[in-house]
Amino acid sequence: MNGEDRTLLCELATAQGIKAHSKFSEAYRAAASDLTRRGADVAPAPTQRHLTRLLKVGAVKTEPFAPTVRVLEYMFQRPIAELLGPAPMPQSPPVDAVSQTRAPNESELLMTAQDAAVHAGQAASLHLDEMSLDQLDDDLVVLARSYGMTAPSQTYERAKILLQAAQSMLERTSSPQQHTRLYYAAAQATALLSAVSFDLGAMAPAVSLARSSAQYGKTIENGPVQAYAHGMLAFMAFWEGRPTGAVRLARQALEFGGLGDTARRRLLAIEARAHGHLRNDREAQRAIRQAGEQAAGDRDELHDDIGGEFDFDLARTAMSNATTSLLLRDGEAAEASATEALALLSNRPENEQPIVVSGPAAIDLARARLMRREVEGASEALASVLQIPPEWRGAGLLERLTAARIELTSPAFERAPAAVDLAERIEEFSALSPARRLGAVSPLAIEA
Repeated sequence: MNGEDRTLLCELATAQGIKAHSKFSEAYRAAASDLTRRGADVAPAPTQRHLTRLLKVGAVKTEPFAPTVRVLEYMFQRPIAELLGPAPMPQSPPVDAVSQTRAPNESELLMTAQDAAVHAGQAASLHLDEMSLDQLDDDLVVLARSYGMTAPSQTYERAKILLQAAQSMLERTSSPQQHTRLYYAAAQATALLSAVSFDLGAMAPAVSLARSSAQYGKTIENGPVQAYAHGMLAFMAFWEGRPTGAVRLARQALEFGGLGDTARRRLLAIEARAHGHLRNDREAQRAIRQAGEQAAGDRDELHDDIGGEFDFDLARTAMSNATTSLLLRDGEAAEASATEALALLSNRPENEQPIVVSGPAAIDLARARLMRREVEGASEALASVLQIPPEWRGAGLLERLTAARIELTSPAFERAPAAVDLAERIEEFSALSPARRLGAVSPLAIEA
């Protein structure tokens, strides 16, 4: 197409960098969406063939339909007759460009101003309503805070919808500030999806989603998001039999900026668990001690203000310490920590006691009692756990119950009817776990 064949529409589209069909269609849809919100009737974006004709003088024999005209005129702020007419030919430069430089006339200045106005208008149209972002943020807060009280399958569906919403919105805004908010939302959604994937026993998706969350956090340089995701990766590393890698990941996570006391307490508790798997009592106790010393008053938005699944309160810390003590075969310390966790949870309303914390704490208490050969005491501790509905029986519960089942195979329980009965009840409970159906298995994580 030579200069004489180009329509003004072609000229303006080229100047704005949207001459290619994909980019033109994107700008067209944004303008059409804006007009639709104002109640106007609009047509779909032109096809590749139709756009080619619109860009060439004389190729369009009749004026396009009104709904199409409306969008084109809105995009370029020119009448359709002018847009489909020939583009103005560039004037030849003067012989002496330096000595004969002329000032632009009023018409040229007006055209430049109009072009700038059109471009600015298109940029503004690619700016989402702030209320939409506020609603997404609110929905993620509710989901994070209800995590421990919502069945994993329901959490998965809601988190997936919120992730898709964040990804869709990212494609519909050109605002850097909104991009930051939306990447932060996507990081939260993928983190929750990683956690629920783990609870459902799907390790590969859990790891992949945790890495995606870390990448979103890196994109916006958000330290707490990256720290949370690396903590998840550390947790899953010792679950998969790589405790040394888990220690490295937990320590790496502690290096991110902007972490509050809660974030550091969580990472140190995870590090302690990794040392427990390594049977490194000294380092495990050091990490447990440091976790308990995080009281500088530092806060971050993710772990403290949003909280919920991102929180790591004293009850959750005590529950984690109980598991670490069991790995170190310290039944007395395990019982003390598990009892502390359950006592802290009992101070809350029953509907605010997260099963993801109360369940593991109760099982760890049972395991500690089994180490003292107290089958009746263990059965008492497990009474509430064995009533948990199947959809709640995640990998964390399954891991601990399997360890309790292993304790019951001790020769000391060989002829104890109560031990046999408890073992059978554990097997029946575990058989209906969604994590078991998804093939969850972790030899290292369940070692007693």
